[in-house]
Amino acid sequence: MFMNFRRIHKCQCVQLLTTGLVLCMVMVCWEELDHHVVSHMRSYTYRYLVNRYDFLNSSFTVSSKHHHRNDGSGSVDGGLGNYPYLINHPSKCRGSHGDGKSWDDVLLLLFVKSSPENFERRQAIRDTWGNESFVWSELGESVRVVFALGTHPDVSQRSRVQTALLKEDQAYGDLIQQNFVDTFHNLTTKLILQFHWGHRYCPQARFLMSADDDIFVHMPNLVRYLQQLMSSPSGGKDLWVGHVHRGAPPVRRKGSKYHVPYNLYPWPSYPDYTAGAGYVVSGDVAAKIYHATLVLNSSMYIDDVFMGICAKAMGVSPQEHVYFSGEGKAPYHPCIYDHMITSHGHATDVRSLWQAAVYGSYRGHMGDLYCRAVRVMLLCLPYYHNTYSCMAAFS
Repeated sequence: MFMNFRRIHKCQCVQLLTTGLVLCMVMVCWEELDHHVVSHMRSYTYRYLVNRYDFLNSSFTVSSKHHHRNDGSGSVDGGLGNYPYLINHPSKCRGSHGDGKSWDDVLLLLFVKSSPENFERRQAIRDTWGNESFVWSELGESVRVVFALGTHPDVSQRSRVQTALLKEDQAYGDLIQQNFVDTFHNLTTKLILQFHWGHRYCPQARFLMSADDDIFVHMPNLVRYLQQLMSSPSGGKDLWVGHVHRGAPPVRRKGSKYHVPYNLYPWPSYPDYTAGAGYVVSGDVAAKIYHATLVLNSSMYIDDVFMGICAKAMGVSPQEHVYFSGEGKAPYHPCIYDHMITSHGHATDVRSLWQAAVYGSYRGHMGDLYCRAVRVMLLCLPYYHNTYSCMAAFS
């Protein structure tokens, strides 16, 4: 009896210690657990069971007295205030080619979101996928590429960097800069710059694209995709396409770059939105987003989320394209290049990827079957992360 009693007590002690240890681990890891599990469960419940975003009109709409109209001095409309242009090219979408054909018929206005100091990234883009002459001579379409930026955040370096920007723009004529500080928390300001500039200076563009300056765009594939859309029954209308985030919860961890406090956004789920790394909208959708920015509170500083709020308010839904990248980088393989449209995370290898993807793309002696098998190996195995989804292997 005495031995059995001791054994029972030992078992109970082990259970108590184990339970205490588990509870301690849960308490220590609760914030991370809440971020990865609980927040997503709440978000998906709200998105797919409730699926109501009526608050967009009541909570995000600003009164007319807070609107800022363009007074002709170079400032823009919007709830964030008037930001004058420091560098601007109002005639960027007008003019003609040497063969007499007009630039006015613009297929794509492409905004690259760039930081003032990122000259090398901008130059690599000009030399590769952002080369307007290449697109015209090789693909027969007019694409206008401009870089959207604010002022350098470091006051001590601002004058030097601004002088370099003016010199750069004098050489290339493709910078669009407003007088706001270029920081992460001003990305929504930069988004508003893009849609307001496009509405005022390039309204004839069939499509508008927003992209980061560390993205790679397979321009031939993108142009062919847009041409197919224009020849489809929809005529390329009502389009917002990219890598879609559905039912994403706000990040509540204060240490996160993407932290959004409850007083800014108290709801458990964002409206659906596309990753800000690179997405395309049709001209009619660009006009709707422009009008939404005039009436919606732009205090949401995560630009792709604010884009989702604007689109939801205007009745626009994002469309998934498996070869638009989110945060991930596409695998380096010719069988991927034949289909890719965007790939994220290319700060230093844009030139080499351009040569491999566009000039050395795989034509294949074993054909589509071989490439299908390669894409399955690259995209569907669990040890590959942050790239295209497995669905892309079968498209």
